[in-house]
Amino acid sequence: MFERLYPDEYYESAYEIPYEELYKKGYRAIIYDIDNTLVPHGAPADARSIGLFKRLKDIGYTCTLLSNNKKERVDMFNKDVQVYTIWKAGKPSPSGYLKACEMMGSTPDETLSVGDQIFTDVWGAKRAGIRSLMVRFIDPREEIQIILKRRLEFFVLKEYRKKKKYVEK
Repeated sequence: MFERLYPDEYYESAYEIPYEELYKKGYRAIIYDIDNTLVPHGAPADARSIGLFKRLKDIGYTCTLLSNNKKERVDMFNKDVQVYTIWKAGKPSPSGYLKACEMMGSTPDETLSVGDQIFTDVWGAKRAGIRSLMVRFIDPREEIQIILKRRLEFFVLKEYRKKKKYVEK
């Protein structure tokens, strides 16, 4: 019933994804959500996220930040990581994902999407034909509309765990 909403893979953190292995499999571009995927909601880039983007660039990836947030928020985070950006993306619409592919010079087949929400990040990537990597959200303190979505996500992830043999660390 929920299969269309399942991420292709689930990780505890964006910082634990085996990027080198995925690069060897032909992936060349990554689309990232920012808030609660890379840093707590509203936080600037920290040493860990700055280090991640340096590592990704060294591997050979091109990256885009794709956010439903405002330009100011996205620019504040991007100031220290310097990748492509799309703000007010309208996720889960596939148009932002496809625009990110165009900006990075990649196809959906060689692009990954990393985010913490099923109904925006995962669903949007899947609609665009992009492999979706879902990560556990960083901070449980969120806006009310996200808290309500998390309750719905609980049921989807419960079924996902049964079918995909997901094991929490």
